[in-house]
Amino acid sequence: MRNIATCYSEHAIKVSDSYCSGPSSSSQSYLSPSLIPPIQDSVTCLYTANLSTKKHLLISLTWSNPQTLALTITIPSDAFKFTTKPHQFRIPKGTKKIEPPNSKIEIHWDLSAAKFDSGPEPVTGFFLLVVVDSELTLRLGDAHHEVVPGVEIAKSALLSRSERFCGSGLYSSRAKFCDTGTWHDVSVKFSGGENLELGVWIDRKNVVMIKRLQWNFRGNQTIFVDGVVVDLMWDVHDWVFSNNSAVSGCLYGGAVFLFRTRSGLDSRLWLEEKNLEHKDERIGFSLLICACKSPPD
Repeated sequence: MRNIATCYSEHAIKVSDSYCSGPSSSSQSYLSPSLIPPIQDSVTCLYTANLSTKKHLLISLTWSNPQTLALTITIPSDAFKFTTKPHQFRIPKGTKKIEPPNSKIEIHWDLSAAKFDSGPEPVTGFFLLVVVDSELTLRLGDAHHEVVPGVEIAKSALLSRSERFCGSGLYSSRAKFCDTGTWHDVSVKFSGGENLELGVWIDRKNVVMIKRLQWNFRGNQTIFVDGVVVDLMWDVHDWVFSNNSAVSGCLYGGAVFLFRTRSGLDSRLWLEEKNLEHKDERIGFSLLICACKSPPD
């Protein structure tokens, strides 16, 4: 059986950037009242950061467990992993200092006024700071927080975003596909019943519609957003043909939808973290949406 990477085709359907580069004023709705909203189980963002010392870092941040809320921060190059416990957010403001072998790391957070949608990731009213070797390496949120005078600010960027859902329906996210572009609403509507269909909307404009997923369970199409080539790839094979009700990982079981910007002549379709440690290599942005039929045991 071919994997998703071998499904790539030079004859992918293309949508002009003028068609999907801004919000739509159309009243046509893509929502269906018959669809049960899926549950967002976790959100993982991968950032790259360059310190003034020429040190290159990858920072992985995962919000998970909507009921009790857990936060995991991982810096692979420093063999550093910090995971909050549910009780730590009962008083949702704190500071954690850790000294792994090669760095000094400080984490500051305040979720006391944070607001959430349906998932575990805060939307507004919070801040999260990661300081590595006295440099502000990552700053998230919109709440006010005074940065210590004299602390340098490292250059950082979002490389990828991965969202995990349970149940079929409408999966909604936001993405900025290039530095000069704007934020876009991205929606994937996957009907996993008898009539298997896949629809993709950018800013409420339908850009992809795939039917008969029993035969088109893997594939790709190309769209243009803000002048950037974005490859959309999907793999719903395990959802359609597997008897497993849960998914053990994003790339195994369930359904997978990947939006990935092309970087030069780069032909790799999946984001490989082992290749991201080379700071001179140009890597595009990726949005990965994973869905399983039911929560794992």
